[in-house]
Amino acid sequence: MKGGTAVTLGILVNTDRHPDHVVGIVRAALVRGHSVFVFVMDDGTRLLHHARLPRLVTLPEVKMSCCLQSAKKRKIDTSGLPPEIVEGSQLNNAFMHREADRVIVLKKEIS
Repeated sequence: MKGGTAVTLGILVNTDRHPDHVVGIVRAALVRGHSVFVFVMDDGTRLLHHARLPRLVTLPEVKMSCCLQSAKKRKIDTSGLPPEIVEGSQLNNAFMHREADRVIVLKKEIS
């Protein structure tokens, strides 16, 4: 990587409000030579059917997992997801936090 050290960026997505931000952050990190680990939970599992988000996992240096319990609670069908997306639990969230050098949380606004 030019001008710095590559890091692993974790992105915790628990809302369905920011799909374009997730995609943009992932792509910007990859351009800078970083790797990215995305964990989707709660309302963020609705993004598993967003046109662009699941395809991110096919990019080099991108890992993605989701909380299956969150998806089931919201009746999100995970059967057609790319096989690279790990259908897991909060343990996968913990793995992301362990592997990541930095973590960004995209959540609902609190008023």
